[in-house]
Amino acid sequence: MPAYIHQITTEVPEFAYSQDFARDHLKSWAKEPKTKRLIQIIYDRSGITKRHSVCGDFVENAEATLFKTTPEGVLIAPSTAARNRIYTQAAHDLAVKLARRTLAEAKGFDKADITHLVFASCTGFANPGPDYHIIRELGLNPNVERYTLGFMGCYAAFPALRMAAQFCEANPKAVVLVMCLELCSLHMQINEKPDSILANSLFADGAAAAIVSARTPETDRPGYKMNRFTSALLPSGERDMAWEIGDEGFDIVLSSYVPDIIGANITALLEGILQASGHHLSHVEEWAVHPGGRAILDKIQTSLSLPSDALDASREVLKNYGNMSSATVLFVLKEFMDRSDTETALTCALAFGPGLTVETAILERCGGPLTVPHDEQSASIPFERPLLNAALA
Repeated sequence: MPAYIHQITTEVPEFAYSQDFARDHLKSWAKEPKTKRLIQIIYDRSGITKRHSVCGDFVENAEATLFKTTPEGVLIAPSTAARNRIYTQAAHDLAVKLARRTLAEAKGFDKADITHLVFASCTGFANPGPDYHIIRELGLNPNVERYTLGFMGCYAAFPALRMAAQFCEANPKAVVLVMCLELCSLHMQINEKPDSILANSLFADGAAAAIVSARTPETDRPGYKMNRFTSALLPSGERDMAWEIGDEGFDIVLSSYVPDIIGANITALLEGILQASGHHLSHVEEWAVHPGGRAILDKIQTSLSLPSDALDASREVLKNYGNMSSATVLFVLKEFMDRSDTETALTCALAFGPGLTVETAILERCGGPLTVPHDEQSASIPFERPLLNAALA
C-alpha cells in the first residue's frame, strides 16, 4: 500500500534581511581588504536576494542580541551555549506555530489523527525538544510516537519522509506529521576562511512540515505518491562537506569543489536510480532539487542537460529564502504543488549533505491541480507562491 504526502506547509522566522545588507554587515567586520573583496564576490554571485533569521542582528538598525561588538567595532564571537539557548526557545516557538498551521490547512486531517511525529534538525539541541512541545501545546494524543533525526544536514527530509512512508505502509491507519526545522543563521562563523564566508552567504532559517498517510488523496488538492527512496554516497567528497561542534558554534567545511563533485557523478547516479524504478531521465517532468547553492544548481542543470526552466522552482526558493538545510527541498516541493496545472507529474527530488551524501526520491504528483472556489478568487493568494514574498517585501 503506497504512502502519500497530502500537505506541505512552510514557515519562516519574523526577521527578513536582504543579501546586500548581510554582505555589507559582514564586510564591516572583516579586517583584511582581501577578505572584504572575497565577501563581495561570493555574496554577489549567490543567487540570493533575501533570507530569514530568528536573530534580529542582521536587520538594518536593529540592536545586536547575539553577534555583539566592542565599542571599537570588534566582533565578540558568541559561544555555542549562547547560540543553542536561542535555538531552544526559537525552535520551540517556530515548531508549534508551524504544526498548528499544518493541521489547520490539511484537508481531512485533524490533531486526533496524528499517530507519529518525525522531527529533523541539525542546528541545535534541546530535550524536551520541539517534538515534545508540539504534542503538549497542540493537544495531540500523548501516545503519539516521536522520532528525532539529528545532525544529518540538508538531506534529512528524505530519511524523515522515508520513515513516515514505512510507518504508513506497515499500518494503513498511521498518520505522520513530518517536520524539518533549521536555524542555520545561529552558527555564522566570522573569520577569514573561504569556507565560512561561503556558508555565511548561503544558509538561513526556515521550517517545513508534511502530513503523510496511506489514505487516498483528495482529487482537488495536489499531493505526492512516494514511490522510491534511494541513498548514495560520493566518498570523493567526504572532506569537502562536513561540520563539527566548536566552542563558538558549528565549524563547517564547505568546499567550492562540491558542485564539481556532484556534477561529475549525478548523471550516472540518477540513471541507475530511475532505471530501477522503470523510468529514464527523459521521463521526469518536475525536478525538485535542493538548492544548496547557485553553483550546484548550475552544475546539475548542465550535467543532466535539463531545459532552461527545469530548476526554476529551486532557484526561486534559493532567491527568496537561501539554503535552509533540511527544510529547503520541502519548500521546493511545495512550489510545484502550488503551481500545479496538471493532474499528474513524475517528480525526481534530490538533496545533498555531508559525506558527500546524495538522497533521492521518485515521486508522483497526483490529486489534480490546486483549485480555488470562484467566490474566493480575491483570497486565492495564500495558495500561490508570491504570498510570503509580497508580505515580507
